[in-house]
Amino acid sequence: MIHIVIADDHPVVRAGIRALLEGEGDLSVVGEAATPDEAVELARTLTPELVLMDLQFGTAATGADATRRIRALDAAPYVLVLTNYDTDGDILGAVEAGASGYLLKDTPPAELVTAVRAAAFGESALAPAITGRLMERMRAPQISLSSREIAVLQLVASGASNTDVAERLHITDSTVKSHLVHVFSKLGVTSRTAAVSAARNLGILR
Repeated sequence: MIHIVIADDHPVVRAGIRALLEGEGDLSVVGEAATPDEAVELARTLTPELVLMDLQFGTAATGADATRRIRALDAAPYVLVLTNYDTDGDILGAVEAGASGYLLKDTPPAELVTAVRAAAFGESALAPAITGRLMERMRAPQISLSSREIAVLQLVASGASNTDVAERLHITDSTVKSHLVHVFSKLGVTSRTAAVSAARNLGILR
């Protein structure tokens, strides 16, 4: 039996996923989490084989943050991301946090069930669109930003100052400036606004 925790801030989504998974004889949903902190706590106390994780919860913490904490637990469960978002920043953040797979919420039910089984055993489970995006990134390294550069740019896009970014990422102001210089160079721009716009056009940011 594969024991699963569903982490999503929408009750209707959780109910739908639960109904789908529990229709399978070898899958059992043992808990539901509405926040990243709840997901980590249920992963710790219920010791499931898999956590099915959304990325955005309407909180400062994200699904990627929770994934990183879950994968650091003793006897850590695997994490399969199920989300609406497919930007480079989202994908890289989740994969680097330790997610075994990444699916979009428009994935056909049969494919989701297959991915759940694969991810529960530590196998990679990537949606075709996600695999394609990662391949594109590998083929075009000249416009590829590092995960930290993307994190800085995401905060800049939300209106954060350099000082705000430094505090949120626990780095210095000068490090933030250095990251932005690299971002500007890679994107061929000269301002924060232009960098955000270019990153959105390239699918790096939402």
